[in-house]
Amino acid sequence: MRVTAKVDYAVRALLELTEAGEGPIKGERIAQAQEIPLKFLENILIDLRHAGIVRAQRGADGGYWLARPASEVTIGEVIRAVEGPLASVRGEPPEDMDYQGAAEHLRTVWIAVRASLRSVVDELTLADVASDRMPARIRRLTEAPDAWSRR
Repeated sequence: MRVTAKVDYAVRALLELTEAGEGPIKGERIAQAQEIPLKFLENILIDLRHAGIVRAQRGADGGYWLARPASEVTIGEVIRAVEGPLASVRGEPPEDMDYQGAAEHLRTVWIAVRASLRSVVDELTLADVASDRMPARIRRLTEAPDAWSRR
């Protein structure tokens, strides 16, 4: 999986809102705290608002805040809000792929990859990440001997 700048920025912005608590937080403050280009952040926040993850208020006292508790917003939901489906093959859902011959069973591999991604990002919430409370199963993944390998 390739984590795009858009996904990385979206999660970082939401973690800032998680830490800030209640009340509107200016986009400029989020952008500065996380070193995110403001215009790019504003577009991401629009996507997150449309997905019902953040709320926004205009004006001098305006800004952004989480629409739901951080414990109810998964990383997978954030990824889908800004980038669409977690896994696709040439822009199509893996279950729609049809392979022939030697590649006949490749669709099953792509579906397994998607399921594996879901098992991490759909279990982790913003609150989990903000407080470093990863579920034990996920923390064990990071402790595997090859987890930190760049290959």
